[in-house]
Amino acid sequence: MQSIGIFDSGFGGLTVMKAIVQQLPQYDYIYLGDNARTPYGTRSFETVYQYTLDCIEKLFALGCPLVIVACNTASAKALRTIQQNDLPKKYPNKKVLGVIRPTAEIIGNFSQTKHIGILATKGTVVSNSYVIELEKFFPNVTAHQQACPMWVPIIENNEIATEGAHFFIKKEVEALMQQNPQIDTVLLACTHYPLVSHIVKNFLPPQVQLISQGQIVAASLANYLQRHTEIETQLTQNQNRIFYTTDTVAAFEEKATQFYGENITAKHI
Repeated sequence: MQSIGIFDSGFGGLTVMKAIVQQLPQYDYIYLGDNARTPYGTRSFETVYQYTLDCIEKLFALGCPLVIVACNTASAKALRTIQQNDLPKKYPNKKVLGVIRPTAEIIGNFSQTKHIGILATKGTVVSNSYVIELEKFFPNVTAHQQACPMWVPIIENNEIATEGAHFFIKKEVEALMQQNPQIDTVLLACTHYPLVSHIVKNFLPPQVQLISQGQIVAASLANYLQRHTEIETQLTQNQNRIFYTTDTVAAFEEKATQFYGENITAKHI
């Protein structure tokens, strides 16, 4: 097997994988969730870089010529260093893509007011990656960021329907909109957040559109494979799906269902 590798610090990347598999079902996929060391959002740049490189190298060893870093924090804190330093030196024939750049390339097209809101982990916000990338593609668009430190633990502990969850979601959404009432497009810049999108919408003004990354990343990958036949021709097409976790398999399988939308069987690695 020569699979497309998909990596995340935990479960969130499964929402991206779901969208990718829906659009490109023919390929083989290996998912790796580093659940034993999650969350990444509160860790230093150096730690996130080392953890991300560990997992990417493991996916390379498992036969993945192409790896998607389906984690905004890892994309923000580690991807550029890996692409510029590690790949040329050690893996010149491998490719690693993230979720921030393909999102930044298109998100500006959604806004009429040229003011975009970004809901993300603290790590992604501190990195300023979305602001930097948006400036490249849409210099006339202003990005307003809001860190949501409680959202990932709420989601992973299956507390979405509680009053406490609604309190914290309302708090961060309102804080974002208070930054600039002209915001007409809000990006869920964490792959966990699609699971609470229905709640987020309740606290947004009706004219504000809410964007998730899965479909954007899937479309970008399809375009990438069309343009890079040297990678596409390496990929096997048997529709295999393999899931790995660095933590307890039973716990991963139980929670992964809500992110991926169907039951999965995982392996420990």
